[in-house]
Amino acid sequence: MGRLLVITGPTAVGKTELSLRLAEQLHCPIINADSRQIYKDIEIGTAAPTEEEMRRVKHYFVHTKALDEYYSAAQFEADVIELLEELFKKHDTVIMSGGSMMYIDAVTKGIDDIPTVDDETRQMLKTRFENEGLEPLLAELRLLDPEYYDLVDKKNHKRVVHALEICYMTGQTYTSLRTKTRKQRPFSIRKIGLRREREDLFNRINRRVDMMMQEGFMEEAKRVYPLRHLNSLNTVGYKELFNVISGEWELHMAVERIKKNTRVYAKKQMTWYKKDEEMEWIDVDKMSIDEIIDRVLQII
Repeated sequence: MGRLLVITGPTAVGKTELSLRLAEQLHCPIINADSRQIYKDIEIGTAAPTEEEMRRVKHYFVHTKALDEYYSAAQFEADVIELLEELFKKHDTVIMSGGSMMYIDAVTKGIDDIPTVDDETRQMLKTRFENEGLEPLLAELRLLDPEYYDLVDKKNHKRVVHALEICYMTGQTYTSLRTKTRKQRPFSIRKIGLRREREDLFNRINRRVDMMMQEGFMEEAKRVYPLRHLNSLNTVGYKELFNVISGEWELHMAVERIKKNTRVYAKKQMTWYKKDEEMEWIDVDKMSIDEIIDRVLQII
């Protein structure tokens, strides 16, 4: 039986270099668990592994999807489980590294067998949301699935729309398909969470954004601007720079907003991770990379 070693934590905490060093030491590949790094053509804005890093260690699920391809946590779960079956024939340990909470949960716990929404249903509800706004959709969800209506964040239009998509697709309530039953895996799982003091983490986030701008993030955003309607680009960094390109914002304002929104996202990540009782936490503020590696190897 193989072992899946999960390296996670908030954005900019230091997952990439640790994962690379561990993979080199354990002679194993890395499965990327970042929902945006899967896409091609947005390397800078997603802080994707560089070509040099991917030469150092074999990576999976990096730059494998076109920006207009639909991809979900459920598909990621199925693809990774199938891949691991092959990888464990050659490797005792495989590393999965990233900060997309749903993707990590999908592989380690499993997610409900909710069907993929077809393009016609998705487009229909997208058009309705754009034309009618959120209130009529909320009223409809209350009728079709009152139980989920009571639970859902009523300001989060994506969740409201998705629940209605499932109701339309299946003729069943979204609630009835959300079983929350944990799936058993034929391999062991160890989760390592990296964390830093808030000030240290926020400084790292701010420096990373500045570095991304120096590396050509604005030029990358301009290249993909014609595709700005795609879900793959509905993410921190691109949304703010698109406002500069359209003439709505000044560049300095967008950069500061990217930093702020990334910090907010990091806090959401930590809130999510804190609920996971299986996580082994390492406070990496004052540790060298070698000390962190030694600590991880002690844990596993």
